[in-house]
Amino acid sequence: MTLTSLRQRIESAKAQYGIALLPFIAGGYPDVPVSMSLLPALETGGAAAAEVGFPFSDPIADGPTIQEAFTIALAKGLKVDHVFDGIESSRPSHTLPLVAMVSYSIVFRYGVERFVARSKSAGFAAILIPDLPPPEAEPTCDIVHAAGLQTVLLVSPATPPARRQLIARLCSGFVYYLSLSGVTGERDRLPDGIEDSVRQLKQLTDVPVCVGFGISRREHVLQLSGVADGAIVGSALVKRIKNSPNPSADACALARELLGT
Repeated sequence: MTLTSLRQRIESAKAQYGIALLPFIAGGYPDVPVSMSLLPALETGGAAAAEVGFPFSDPIADGPTIQEAFTIALAKGLKVDHVFDGIESSRPSHTLPLVAMVSYSIVFRYGVERFVARSKSAGFAAILIPDLPPPEAEPTCDIVHAAGLQTVLLVSPATPPARRQLIARLCSGFVYYLSLSGVTGERDRLPDGIEDSVRQLKQLTDVPVCVGFGISRREHVLQLSGVADGAIVGSALVKRIKNSPNPSADACALARELLGT
């Protein structure tokens, strides 16, 4: 299958749907084969790309739903290479650009250059290390870019303007804007004024701006459509597939619901 760049897929999906959908899956949850089966299903449902979380015992900003998924995966003996092997084996079944979301402690233990090289060979398009902010992130970003992968960094509502510019400069895949300060999880509504916040951030960069944290409903996606370039959905998907008799079918259905197709 032909792969296209992360930015191209986001831009193409935005033109088609008004916004690109970027679901998050917990790698290895409920097990490696099932988690990898979600990727082609999400692509069928209209997803433009996907984030794959590497389970970690002490997540930084993940809410209870994703924490539980990570705990279950780790309790089954999941290792970093199991996620990489699963991504590599899933590659013939879909063309989604994939973003590795991973704690820096995992990357550090694995070896930064080794982790980046393995990400490239497995088939990832970009790397997001949420607990490695600039300026400390700059050397790692250089390694990621040198390997031909793209970088994604986080901007929160509390990030001051000068720091937003620095973060945006380091992003080559997209800028991940947190809809609120706190942890991931489903919420009834998005914060007031989020549209203005996204517009202001987009003035700082030509890189796509995608919004995550709390997006779980069609109305959330509609609220961001035409403003943000992408909507990132995590907890809602993890919750949907929990105890599901057909996780891939439910993942596809959720993508279609969110995009209104």
